[in-house]
Amino acid sequence: MQLAFRGLERFVALVTYALHASLVVAMAIMLACIALQVVMRYVFGNAPSWTEELALLMFSWCIMGGIALGVREGFHVRLDILLTALPPFLSRWIETGIGAATAVFGAYLTWSGLRFVDVTSGSVSAAIGYPIEFLHALAPVAGALICLFAVWRLIEGPKADPAPELTP
Repeated sequence: MQLAFRGLERFVALVTYALHASLVVAMAIMLACIALQVVMRYVFGNAPSWTEELALLMFSWCIMGGIALGVREGFHVRLDILLTALPPFLSRWIETGIGAATAVFGAYLTWSGLRFVDVTSGSVSAAIGYPIEFLHALAPVAGALICLFAVWRLIEGPKADPAPELTP
């Protein structure tokens, strides 16, 4: 059992690293496209049409991948005033329920996203002409990552928060 846990832990770490790297690359490409579009429009008076479409594709991945990364790292904004007021055992049960609901949401996003990709297959983007499935496939990919990371957080259990430092 310990071997399976370590294997899953390494797999999740590898997926997390790949997600981090892909988000950095997507952000760089998006910013480069926007900068090129601004320079071409205001300096030369003729912006290429593909820059906006590629920036939109990269922005979409940054948003969808960022949502999944937020589930993995636990950095989404949340209000926990009620959870801190509850007894610890009840708070743990609610946290587990929230994690399970997040995993279900990720599975639903994967399922509905795959259906949407199927319905819109065969279309191409307007400027570049890439298959529109590339854009629409971001939802099921992000959903699968959300589900994976939420399940991993449930398996991993709660992390102990470091004790707050007291300053004089």
